[in-house]
Amino acid sequence: MPAGRLLPKQIYRAARPNTMNIAIIQGDLLDQDVDVIVNAWNRNIIPWWLLLPQGVSGAIKRRGGTGPFKELRKHGSIPLGGAVFTSAGNLPFKGIIHVAGINMLWRASERSIRDSVRNAMAVAAEHGFTSVAFPLIGAGSGGFNQERAGEIMEDELAKLEYDMEVKVVVYGKPAAAPSHTPRSGSSSFGPAVP
Repeated sequence: MPAGRLLPKQIYRAARPNTMNIAIIQGDLLDQDVDVIVNAWNRNIIPWWLLLPQGVSGAIKRRGGTGPFKELRKHGSIPLGGAVFTSAGNLPFKGIIHVAGINMLWRASERSIRDSVRNAMAVAAEHGFTSVAFPLIGAGSGGFNQERAGEIMEDELAKLEYDMEVKVVVYGKPAAAPSHTPRSGSSSFGPAVP
């Protein structure tokens, strides 16, 4: 497999009362056919209009407008790893779940990534959504290693029991189907993409 390519992987949990289909894909988060997307945000202490749009938040602002961020402002500060629901603005989703995946020093940690995943899933379930798409939390502005962030997210999602379709979207052109399936216990994530 060429360096920098990630392998898509499907995990099925049919034996549990709730089933969660988890797919790890390459693509654009805003092009996913899901009920709700997750925005890897900050603690919401610095006003959104002072921040330069970048990564997922920048894409949401450019394509969806500022409405979701104006709503987010009304929630005040968000605890590290916390999750807040807003409308999707002009995007075709039923809403956006904003997670505080980075701390005040703009850094992500394993705990902030795990808490963000767990809390975002709880918010999605609370609103009755059946599908959600995540970016790699902490791997952009948070400076966390992309491969490791993906492994942490995959591990945390595997611990949860929701009847939901979950996509973890690694930004980039969609990869071709893998020529092999990773061994059990191995990660779907390859080397970090520059």
